[in-house]
Amino acid sequence: MMPMRNEFWRGKRVLVTGHTGFKGSWLTLWLRELGADVTGLSLAPTTEPSLHLLLGGEMDGPGIIDIRDRDAVTHHVLKTKPQIVFHLAAQALVRAGYRNPAETYHVNVLGTVNLLDALRLSEDVRSIVVVTTDKVYHNAETGLAFMESDPLGGHDPYSASKAAAEIVAASYRASFFSSRRVGLATARAGNVIGGGDWAEDRLIPDAVRAWQSGETLQVRRPRAVRPWQHVLEPLGGYMGLAERLWQAPEGVESFNFGPDHGEAASVGAVLKMAERHFGGGATMLGDGTDGPHEAGYLVLDSAKARAELGYQPRWRLAETVKRTMEWYRAQGDGRAALELCLADIRDFAGLAVGDEPLRAAG
Repeated sequence: MMPMRNEFWRGKRVLVTGHTGFKGSWLTLWLRELGADVTGLSLAPTTEPSLHLLLGGEMDGPGIIDIRDRDAVTHHVLKTKPQIVFHLAAQALVRAGYRNPAETYHVNVLGTVNLLDALRLSEDVRSIVVVTTDKVYHNAETGLAFMESDPLGGHDPYSASKAAAEIVAASYRASFFSSRRVGLATARAGNVIGGGDWAEDRLIPDAVRAWQSGETLQVRRPRAVRPWQHVLEPLGGYMGLAERLWQAPEGVESFNFGPDHGEAASVGAVLKMAERHFGGGATMLGDGTDGPHEAGYLVLDSAKARAELGYQPRWRLAETVKRTMEWYRAQGDGRAALELCLADIRDFAGLAVGDEPLRAAG
């Protein structure tokens, strides 16, 4: 992976939208450990437990803002004066998008408009990373990995809303930010796993809930193939992209962040690994016909990020699943989420004895 330099991040004013979510909580912690001055903008945590709360976050405060509230978003941006922005706030679930498509489009498209319009008024911002998804591409199920030059699409409302957010970002970059040498790029990744995710309709959280309670996990599409990766993998990519935008914003538009092609795996294969490391659990596999349409094969080509950003996946799938299930087991046995997250960040970043120690968040 592209190394994260403490000297770059130390003292930088960083805004993370979606900071109360799974990825946002990990990213906020990592940035603070690197010395950044991080503020958040997000709804209050929606899961129980909540990684944000377990890491010392609050249920309310100045950063608890609905991304759909244009005036509140603008006020927060102009008050906090961020230099670097990571936009993660989203309705991020495919099935939830089917249940409430209008809300999904409102959050993912107009929420992105609200943020970028506020940043358009800022004199401090230098680097903006808009996080979308691996599902932004038009997926004809060809069995090929998607490249950044492939056409955007989106069969379901969630995927289409994220593809629309890509177009919004490109428009704001061309219309407002490029002439000011403000870097704005989109980052496409998906199917991240790691400790601390308790969202519904996600494979590992659903498995942990079922197995901890002694219930049978129901799996709709065991043969679906996805580019699984530990949550720290794309977050490291986003941070490397933000550094690149700060230093040389010209011509930087979109990047895929995914594992090596050989590391893509089916839902069923990931579950077998998860069950082994969790210590057992009952699973019932469906035939792939239950529920609304979802992509069958989805893999990203990250060659561009490797060549231009020095991005290099660190943990293979077996290590990713092992660490994830061990995180949940340890947290369930009483270990502090903060301790477990800091240990994973230290291992992932390759900090050795004698390096600057990670500090406790607070």
